[in-house]
Amino acid sequence: MTDQTNVLRPSRRTLIGGATALGLASATRAGAAVADAPALLVSTWDFGAAANKAGFARLSVGGSILDAVEAGARVPEADPEVHTVGLGGYPDRDGRVTLDAVIMDDKGGVGAVAAMEDVVHAVSVARAVMEKTPHTLLVGDGATQFALANGFEKAKLLTPDAEKAWRDWLKTANYTPVANIENRKPLGDARDHDTIGILGRDGNGNLAGACTTSGMAFKMHGRVGDSPQVGCGLYVEAGVGAATSSGLGEEVTRTAGSARVVASMRAGMDPTAACREAVMHIAKLRGDAIRDVQVGFLAIDRNGCPGAFALMAGFTYAVTDAQGRTVMHPAASLQA
Repeated sequence: MTDQTNVLRPSRRTLIGGATALGLASATRAGAAVADAPALLVSTWDFGAAANKAGFARLSVGGSILDAVEAGARVPEADPEVHTVGLGGYPDRDGRVTLDAVIMDDKGGVGAVAAMEDVVHAVSVARAVMEKTPHTLLVGDGATQFALANGFEKAKLLTPDAEKAWRDWLKTANYTPVANIENRKPLGDARDHDTIGILGRDGNGNLAGACTTSGMAFKMHGRVGDSPQVGCGLYVEAGVGAATSSGLGEEVTRTAGSARVVASMRAGMDPTAACREAVMHIAKLRGDAIRDVQVGFLAIDRNGCPGAFALMAGFTYAVTDAQGRTVMHPAASLQA
């Protein structure tokens, strides 16, 4: 369950404006040096509050910003009630739960896994790929074998609830590859996504991010979305910022969405404007093909200022400041 301890909700004025500054007066000062800004964590969706809490706790005992984003991402991975990430994630159409994850720092360090089975904490396996191999991405059986060889425990990921949902889906299953077959009403809310992305910046200006998912519900076996692909589900660049995405991964992958957001920040856009530009690009490129599809981007700049934008209303994100106070925000959106 999402931990709502010490979580604030914005006012109607904030809801209307899609503002990102509420509760962040201490985050940065105009003109302050990067190293003077406090630590900050941002993450996607309502369960990001619990993720941020765990990440902040790790920072509080001397962990690095990379440690913090990993710790945060592990929270929904271990929660069987979160059916889009880790344990309890909905399976593919063959009844197999497969996980994707990526972790990245701002020094060129990156590790990822895709289509991995039988291990809960995909984000931690991704970090092991980064730190223990010369590679950046391991997939399928190779990812699972690597995880088990490096001390990760084997676990059954398909929970009774997720299995029931899959068996119910099988009664009317359409095996045509429909990209957004997992969509539910109302569209655009937390049931219409498949990812947690978490970004962080410490007091010295170091940046890191992580993204982890069980992917699209009832997807074709072997499908990999944007989440574990660097530049799509996550991108981090020193001195610029970091970005992550959520929603229908195929649309993010087509446009290298997170790398596009960071590139816009490098060119001088603020995080919200950069996220909006990426969404507008997808909307222009895809037109009617993305009707009733959700894609959202979340970003943080080098000074610790966050921003987000989505195709549809309903995308939310959690912001935690240097005192550990968390505020939930609704992202502004192209469609109501």
